[in-house]
Amino acid sequence: MWESFPPLPLGGIKTVPLASRPSKVGAEQVGRPHAPGRSFREFLRSLPDILAAGSFRDGSFREAVGAVAGAAREGKVVALGMGGHPVKVGLSPILIDLMKRGVIRALAMNGSGIVHDFEMAFAGRTSEDVDASIDAGEFGMAEETGRILNEAIAEGARAGLGIGEAVGQRIVQDGLPHAELSLLAAGVRLGVPVTVHVAIGTDILHVHPQANGAAVGEASFIDFRTFASVVSRLEGGVYINLGSAVILPEVFLKALTLARSQGHRVDRFVTVNMDFIQHYRPLNNVVRRPTQKAGRGIALTGHHEILFPLFAAAVIEELGETLNR
Repeated sequence: MWESFPPLPLGGIKTVPLASRPSKVGAEQVGRPHAPGRSFREFLRSLPDILAAGSFRDGSFREAVGAVAGAAREGKVVALGMGGHPVKVGLSPILIDLMKRGVIRALAMNGSGIVHDFEMAFAGRTSEDVDASIDAGEFGMAEETGRILNEAIAEGARAGLGIGEAVGQRIVQDGLPHAELSLLAAGVRLGVPVTVHVAIGTDILHVHPQANGAAVGEASFIDFRTFASVVSRLEGGVYINLGSAVILPEVFLKALTLARSQGHRVDRFVTVNMDFIQHYRPLNNVVRRPTQKAGRGIALTGHHEILFPLFAAAVIEELGETLNR
């Protein structure tokens, strides 16, 4: 026994009745086992109303779902900005389905998005192993990806088209074998604007000999102006940022500034940031700053390949029936 610190005796403590002690978890909050044949709506309601699962039942997840479904019902704009990762984790069919239903009325992506979108349409596969190819100088050197996309961008710029429309038209015109997986092609077929916002030097296209910086800049600038037009109509709608940590949050804030500066009222709308890590720019440029006057910003954390399919299913369930454009 340590003479300097003898064990503290337990006598003289004060106890309180359990019934009067505040508790964070109650019997009414626990989950319910799943039953075969139960609807998705019932599944969501069966989750524990505790911590992250609580947002699925009655918290921010449900609020975001309600905002998107409500905007879709009322014909308001629901726009989604994204990085390339949602394509890489297999979300394109789910996004395309929401476009077909008239839920997503505009889509924006960064430059990597068109790389993965095109490769899925062209070859049915994408996302190379960077570690395995960088030492040999082979990273990003897929011939068809660099050549066809740069050709499409240059041709589109000459025709006054943004990158999204130009590449989408090329995928459709070439009849690529997996075009049904392409967000860009879906945008062209459905008349849903898909805009592409490029930072020069960030994408593998820029190291190919066909790259034309002037064309990339011109076509991406056209897309920015189109995206700003989308943002100018967000009053009463929803903007979702899906996995873009830097480019789209910055572009969104500038587009919002442009719209407001020109007198467009964009105050009462909902923003939602979905990512598996909450980053500085999305939290400030999507969730907090744009909605500080009269809107609502929501941050949802989870892996894209799990969180977004659940979100899309909940929206469809909330709507109750397919919306036709």
